[in-house]
Amino acid sequence: MPLIIVPTPIGNLEDMTLRGLRALREADVIACEDTRRTLKLLNHFEIKKPLISYHEHNELARVDQLIERIEKGETVALVSDAGTPGLSDPGGVIAKAVIEKGLPYDVLPGANALLPALLLSGFEMENFCFVGFLKGGKEEKKSQLEAVKNIPATLVFYLSPHKLIKELALMGEVLGDRRAALVREISKIHQETIRASLLSFADAMPEEKIKGEFVCVIEGAAESENVADDSVWMAEAQKMCRAGESTKNVANLLAVRYCIPRNRIKRYILENCTGEAE
Repeated sequence: MPLIIVPTPIGNLEDMTLRGLRALREADVIACEDTRRTLKLLNHFEIKKPLISYHEHNELARVDQLIERIEKGETVALVSDAGTPGLSDPGGVIAKAVIEKGLPYDVLPGANALLPALLLSGFEMENFCFVGFLKGGKEEKKSQLEAVKNIPATLVFYLSPHKLIKELALMGEVLGDRRAALVREISKIHQETIRASLLSFADAMPEEKIKGEFVCVIEGAAESENVADDSVWMAEAQKMCRAGESTKNVANLLAVRYCIPRNRIKRYILENCTGEAE
């Protein structure tokens, strides 16, 4: 039986899907980030299942145990405290292990903070780069920001309240004072979108609003900041097409690798690689 990734509400219990509830009811065991929080969710929906803790501090240690249960025919449902496991939450390690072993694996659609914030921001949505939480000390965070500085796609970050102002200031220092949208308390009663420039958020954010988790959506770099040699990605596109890759796969891979709009790559393939990809 499979490992099933089950998204859970990030604030509003009505965001729990019917399919997600069915998966939890049918699971043999539920692996969860915090058993106490998951128990509250299960009690609300009158679901009784055995729980096993699976969080960032024991993720590696739990993998073999969960794999063994799946190989024995059990269905393991994986949840995090809120949202979709693996998206800045534990889940990636077990997912990779299951895939490598060829075991059945499924991911259900459901609640997350990323997409609502992106849509609420009003910035370009066809191409975006999800960064998540910045990690490490100041210099490590600077390096992470430098790595995405010249990407023309919209940038999406997760921020904790106790680091909010300092990290926004650091983003403004490294990325420049770009337009941005801060979305807080997504799906909750006090959901709010605050629009300003990165360096002006300190003045736009009174102390009483710095509560809960935040998503920061930042406009991408100007195209002129990321001048690429078209011949490089064009040659790679032709090579991949000759190898039998589909137009969709080529466009998706190169769009991320070279920060180029997918539609531009697709148009190039259709005009120059006819018969080499479908």
